[in-house]
Amino acid sequence: MRGAGRLIRRATHAHGAGESGLGKLIELHAVNGAGDVLITVALASTVFFSVPTDEARGRVALYLAITMAPFTLLAPVIGPLIDRIPYGRRAAMASSMGARAVLALVLTGAVAGGGLQLYPAALGVLMCSKAYGVVRSAVVPRLLPRRFSLVKANSRVTLGGLVATGVAAPVGAGLHQLGPRWPLYAACAVFVAGTLLSLSLPKKVDSAKGEEPALLAADPEHLHGPHRRTPGDRPRLALRTVGTSVTHGLVVNASQRVLSGFLLFFLAFLLREHPMSGQSVAVSMGIVGVAAGTGNALGTAVGAWVRSRPPERIIVSVVAMVVVAAVLAAAFFGAAMVAVLAGVAGFAQALSKLSLDAMIQRDVPEQVRTSAFARSETTLQMAWVVGGAIGISLPLVGPLGLGVAAVIVGAGWALTARGLLHAATTGGRRHLA
Repeated sequence: MRGAGRLIRRATHAHGAGESGLGKLIELHAVNGAGDVLITVALASTVFFSVPTDEARGRVALYLAITMAPFTLLAPVIGPLIDRIPYGRRAAMASSMGARAVLALVLTGAVAGGGLQLYPAALGVLMCSKAYGVVRSAVVPRLLPRRFSLVKANSRVTLGGLVATGVAAPVGAGLHQLGPRWPLYAACAVFVAGTLLSLSLPKKVDSAKGEEPALLAADPEHLHGPHRRTPGDRPRLALRTVGTSVTHGLVVNASQRVLSGFLLFFLAFLLREHPMSGQSVAVSMGIVGVAAGTGNALGTAVGAWVRSRPPERIIVSVVAMVVVAAVLAAAFFGAAMVAVLAGVAGFAQALSKLSLDAMIQRDVPEQVRTSAFARSETTLQMAWVVGGAIGISLPLVGPLGLGVAAVIVGAGWALTARGLLHAATTGGRRHLA
C-alpha cells in the first residue's frame, strides 16, 4: 500500500507539478471523482435499475425535475456566493467535500427505505459538486508549473479524476452487493479525506487580489437597474466583453452536454428494452459505458500532450468528428456504431471542455474568472439535463434517436465553427471596454 502511494505521488507530482502545488490539486480531484462515482452507483441502483422500464422512466424524470428545478433557481447564486469568498478557496473546497460526506450519510436512509430525503440530498450533492468544480477550475492558473500550457494542466487534473473514477466504480458496484448503503459509507470516508486534502493545498490558492464579480452584460455601457454604474462606484467588468472565443466555446460545449445527457438516458432505456445482439442488458450497457469512458480518458490524455495549438481549433476539429459519427450511427444503426459514437463523443467532450477551461483561464480577467467558471458550469449542467429530458421522452427507436443526436451536435457546431476559427486567427480575445 505504501509503495502504491509512492507511485501515485510520483505520477501526480511529475514535471514540476509537485513544486507548483498542481500535484496536490490532481490528488484532490481524484478524491472528488471517486466520491462522486460512489454516490452515483448508489443512486443509479435506486432510481434506475431496481424497477421496470416504464416506472424507471418516471422515476428518472421525477429525479431530474425535483433536483434540477431548484438547481435552476440556485445556479445564479453560486457565482456571486463564491465571489464573496475569493480569499477562502481552500475552505470552499473543503466545505463542499465535508457537506457531501454528511449528505452521503443522509442518503443511506433514502436508498434503503426509499425516503423522500433522497431528492433534496441529491440536489445538495449536485450543488456541492458544482461549487467544487467552479473553484477548482479557477485555481488551476495559480498552480501552473513552468512550461505547462493551461490545456495540459487542465487535462492532468481531469485525468487524475478519470483514473480515480475508473477504480472507484467497480469498487462501488462490489460494495453494493453487500447492501445499498455501503457505497455511500465509502463515499463519506472518501469525502472526509478530501476535506483534509483541500486544506493542505498551497496558500497561494487563496490569493485573489482585486477580484470582482462578473456580469452577463453585452457591454458595460448597457448595464441597467441595480448594475448601472453611478459616480463613485468601482468599475465592474462584464463577462461578455472578453470576446467571442469563450461565448462560442460555451455554446458548442453546451450542445455536447445536451448530446451527453441525451445519449446517457436514451441509450440506457433503449438497451434495457433492446440489448445488443447476443448480449445481456448489463453487458450491452457496459460496452457503451466502456466506450464512452475510454474515449473520455483518451481525450483527456491527448489534452495533456497539446501544447501550442489554439483551443478554438481543437474544439472545431473534435466536434466535427462527433457530427460525422452521429450521422453514420443514425444511418447505419447497430451495436458497433453505437459504441463508436459513444467513444467519439466522450473523446470530443473531454477535449472541448479542457479547451473551454483554457480559454476562460486565458481570456477572462482574473477579477471575474470565478464568476465566469460558475456561469459556465451551471450552463453546461442545465444543458445536460435538457438532453436527458429529450432522451427519456423519445420513442425507443434507435435510428430516430441517433438522428436527433446528430441534429443536436450538428447545430452547435454549425453555429460556432466559423466564429471559433476567426477568433483563433485573430488571437481569441478582445480587450475590455
